[in-house]
Amino acid sequence: MTSGKRGTLQERARATRRSLLEAAACLFAQNGYAGTSVNDICARSGRTSGSVYFHYTSKEGIALAVVKGGFATWPDLATRYVDSTLPPLERLVVLSHEVARALSEDPLTRAGARLWAERDTINARLPDPFVLWTASVTRLLAQARNTGHLAAHVRPAPTARTLVRAFFGFCTLTEALEGPHAVRGRVHEWWDLTLPALLPDSCPVGDA
Repeated sequence: MTSGKRGTLQERARATRRSLLEAAACLFAQNGYAGTSVNDICARSGRTSGSVYFHYTSKEGIALAVVKGGFATWPDLATRYVDSTLPPLERLVVLSHEVARALSEDPLTRAGARLWAERDTINARLPDPFVLWTASVTRLLAQARNTGHLAAHVRPAPTARTLVRAFFGFCTLTEALEGPHAVRGRVHEWWDLTLPALLPDSCPVGDA
């Protein structure tokens, strides 16, 4: 097989995987794991069931791929986290807005969040989606402490763990009560309450 043909086949395979993943994500986000069948995924993607089983082995396999692809790895997290032009706590706020946007608007992230919530019904071990997010918040808090922009009593690691879990719960409950499009607009209320607890007394809230 020539390299050109091999490249074409690889591109087709990537396109097939992508279309299956996108179709599955939309369906999982709307209907949940139990409410989505392989036939549903095929119908939405325009692919055959053989494609699903060839690329992902099973419905569990494609659910795992959705979680890994958009929720557990947080693909947009790194760029927001490493922007050194902003102080650490400002980066933390920017990061939270990006997370809120993904949870309310991005089908892959929304599907991953719903699948993780339904993980007990899935015959596959889903990865912990909060590890990378918590590690990023821990580093930002540690950087803020090193630059004197974090209250002395705040310990980065346990505070990051609490912030991430509480923020995810805040977004989830806001969506349940008001719908997904309300999530991003409520983030400023979260920080109005939370940010003063992180700042040293000598640092006004507006400076974070």
